[in-house]
Amino acid sequence: MDLSELGRRVQSLRRDRGLTLQDLATRAEVSVSMLSSVERGRKAATIVVLARIADGLGTPLAELVAAPGDHRVIVRRAARQDVIDEPGGWRREILTPVVPGVNFEWIRTTLPPGCDAGLFPAYAPGSHEYVLVESGTLRLTVGEQDYALAAGDSLYFAADVAHAYANITAVACTYYVAALIMRPRRPGGPRR
Repeated sequence: MDLSELGRRVQSLRRDRGLTLQDLATRAEVSVSMLSSVERGRKAATIVVLARIADGLGTPLAELVAAPGDHRVIVRRAARQDVIDEPGGWRREILTPVVPGVNFEWIRTTLPPGCDAGLFPAYAPGSHEYVLVESGTLRLTVGEQDYALAAGDSLYFAADVAHAYANITAVACTYYVAALIMRPRRPGGPRR
């Protein structure tokens, strides 16, 4: 999906509902800066963030991200993959297209030597992550347990527990994550 087109759609829906950026950010539980970046087509939000924005707008995710006439095939060209340079020098590439109603992402991450990507919170029950190390050595912490994964090693874990990725070696580490992230159901419909 074209980020500018998505941004215009989010902004149009927000204005149609008489919401300010702050109003929608509060409802969607995302930062105002993230929401503003999405509306300006400057930042590719994860499927989880897009789902929160859709909830905040009171619209199904599929209607938010699917252009009229979209069907069962979504192509994301290599030149349009989202590359995010994170603080600390690490890089994420979101390889998969946004698919309405599917909370799945396939991500390629490169951690420079000595880089700690930080702690990721527990996701909703039913969330899963599969990790495959392409090169280098990854220290993956799942709950209280550390795992050292070398090139070619893979690991699965139920992602309803806090987890962390780090490279404690002197060589860059590249790994892939295939993630199915569930969203908790909110009683009473969209957040207010």
